[in-house]
Amino acid sequence: MELNWLKTFVIAAEHGNFRKASELLYISQPTVTVHIKQLEKEVGAELFVREGRKVILTEAGRRYMKDAKTLLSLYEEGISNLHSFQQGFTSQLTIGISPLIADTILPFVLKQFIHSHSNIEISVKIIESIKIEQAVELEEVDIGLSCLPNRKTDLKCHPLYEDPLVLAVPHDGFDLESGYPIEEEDIFRQYTLLTHNHPGYWDELCEQIKMKYPHTKMMKVSQTHITKRFIIEGLGVSILPKSTVRRELLEGRLLEVDCRSINLPDAKTYALMKYEHSIQKEFLKFLSQYRI
Repeated sequence: MELNWLKTFVIAAEHGNFRKASELLYISQPTVTVHIKQLEKEVGAELFVREGRKVILTEAGRRYMKDAKTLLSLYEEGISNLHSFQQGFTSQLTIGISPLIADTILPFVLKQFIHSHSNIEISVKIIESIKIEQAVELEEVDIGLSCLPNRKTDLKCHPLYEDPLVLAVPHDGFDLESGYPIEEEDIFRQYTLLTHNHPGYWDELCEQIKMKYPHTKMMKVSQTHITKRFIIEGLGVSILPKSTVRRELLEGRLLEVDCRSINLPDAKTYALMKYEHSIQKEFLKFLSQYRI
């Protein structure tokens, strides 16, 4: 059996059209037909039936589709592993990272890790915190850096650090000497509060704010970088982990307002792992040297 037959079969099945398969594979339509006929002869079953201008999978074709994809995936994985070996990599580490954590100094930490561990091939997947636990459980990633601890599974969960929260507001255009003090109450009265950019603390925090400032307008914005952009443009204010707004505060693009009547919790970060193999342990040890 040739891999070209399998590729042709999968592409034709996904698009239901031999002509489209020929265009995507850069081969002639008669060649597509030949590949399918040869594969059908090899497996001993008819894989397609024609329905007008389309082709649809037979019951046998549907059953074989999953196996064909698995065979192609194993082949491509083998080629990828060989290329990694040729480039000097002896190990692989796939990391799942929430968008919020990716918006901190984590890129700097990864750069340092890659520099000191040149034999490890790093892959990064950006995954929402609520989905990282599943990704680790299904072994789609080797280690997950999440804003949430594991809830339902027996994954290994290591607390990494706690990050204080700050009330971030647009810059008022004044310097420290000439500007008027910014009061917490005025902020909640004048601005829309941008919420739910972090999965770990907003529900309880919203209830607390509603009790203290019942007329506060709120708007959910799921991404931290979008929240910061909205604040800079004057669309609202938000309560964010200090590490995520450190640069904007230093550059004067945002201001931090002291919250005296709102009990701000800390934002937590966790490392989730299914296995504690040497490579996961080494990355976790390296990560613990930094405050993300």
